[in-house]
Amino acid sequence: MTSVPDRGTVVVADRPKDDDDVVVTRRGAGARAEGVPATSLAGVRGLALAAHRLDRCRTIDEVAQVAAATAVDVLAADRVAFCRIEQGTCRTVTVEPPPQNPREVWFAQETYRADERPALRGLIRDRASWLSHAMDVQGEATSPGDADAGDPVEVALLRERGQASALASPIVVNGTVWGQLYAVRNRELGLFEVDDVARAEVLAALAAGAVARVDLEEQIRHLVDDDPLTGLANRRAADVAVDAALESGRETCVVMCDVDGLKRVNDELGHDTGDDLLRSVADVLRRAADELPEAVAARIGGDEFCLVTVGSRRSEVAEVMATTTAAYPLAHGAAISYGLASTAVTGAVSARHLFRQADVAQYRAKRARARALRATPVTADPAVTAERVVVAASAAIGAAQSGVVPRLCALAAAATETLGGAAWAVLRRREGAGPEEPGTAVARGGSPAELGSTPLTMTVQHGPWLVEVGVSQTAATGDAVRTALDALVSVAVVGAS
Repeated sequence: MTSVPDRGTVVVADRPKDDDDVVVTRRGAGARAEGVPATSLAGVRGLALAAHRLDRCRTIDEVAQVAAATAVDVLAADRVAFCRIEQGTCRTVTVEPPPQNPREVWFAQETYRADERPALRGLIRDRASWLSHAMDVQGEATSPGDADAGDPVEVALLRERGQASALASPIVVNGTVWGQLYAVRNRELGLFEVDDVARAEVLAALAAGAVARVDLEEQIRHLVDDDPLTGLANRRAADVAVDAALESGRETCVVMCDVDGLKRVNDELGHDTGDDLLRSVADVLRRAADELPEAVAARIGGDEFCLVTVGSRRSEVAEVMATTTAAYPLAHGAAISYGLASTAVTGAVSARHLFRQADVAQYRAKRARARALRATPVTADPAVTAERVVVAASAAIGAAQSGVVPRLCALAAAATETLGGAAWAVLRRREGAGPEEPGTAVARGGSPAELGSTPLTMTVQHGPWLVEVGVSQTAATGDAVRTALDALVSVAVVGAS
């Protein structure tokens, strides 16, 4: 390999300064550390600074940014890429400094395989660094076949991209090549030398230690906060998410979910199929969480799941849940029942109270779904359905307290349950109002089967009173049923007076 004259003496302080003492900027801006020339950062001081900074990283992205930014100064490089290598494919994670010239965007987006780049293949196989040069120490272009120039493919790429020299060092984690530091210099900065390779290898080793530590911390966090079956957060993580959301003061929503049909699937198809079903539910919630900023999807335990959101309006959460569950139905006839609670409705409450409110709403939705499944099929005789409505509603009216409103509420609730509906309402029009004017709600009951959905209803009127009865999509609703409801409303109103 062609050698390059020494770049100067490196001054090393008695002790490395902390980040509070040392300020490093990009080389283009003239890197300095408390008056120390940027070239001094190419020595032990620069590596010590890198160690301090990497020790503070808590994510792989942070490690990548710190390692690449520090390498720009430590290696006196024009640009440095921090790369991930998986299954023979190298992918750029981050580049420092970020490319500004459109012609250099390739540097930040590059992905290539080892079978395309012999130097990468050798780096993975031998866990060894490499150098390549498109010019010699006199600044002349290297000759084809020059062994000191390095790998021909890398040399050709340097010429194509207008760079003079390249260096790559492996990032070895737990005995395996995890990634690489890839640095280039332009003609003004000259060629990389053997000393630069040594610095790059030390920096790569520091980065590898940070990657291993972050990965171990992530594994521990995964064991503590994640559900092993579905990969979602667990109850502990959900509690933390709700507490943090409530402390933020922004609107907080909790959606409690339950899997309808899991026991039947376990009994008939086995627990492996049941586990697959739970993973499918997790996928639905994960998709919903992706649509809502800062949302956390969690498995509480068994067939109970939840979604925690912060800063999203209740209507937005309801719409996302409705559209996502509709777009991704579960297999084996299973379904998700869910209920929503929001601080926009409950006001400032504890996390426990918010979970309880969502749980109550979820059980109402579950019962509504069960009623819908039990409802009379459309193919049934409407006269039979009408008879069932009369029997159930008459008993409810007779058992109700005196007064028009209690009797109409009892009628609406009994008829809605018989017809497999979800929600009901009793309304009253003001005196002198036209037939098209909506009434004012006096009482409501039940719960929509799906958040964000429009419940089906039949409306019956007697004088100023209107009764909205919930109806399942599968219920028989012929003239006989409507006639029965008309008669029952009349009985409830007249009997009360």
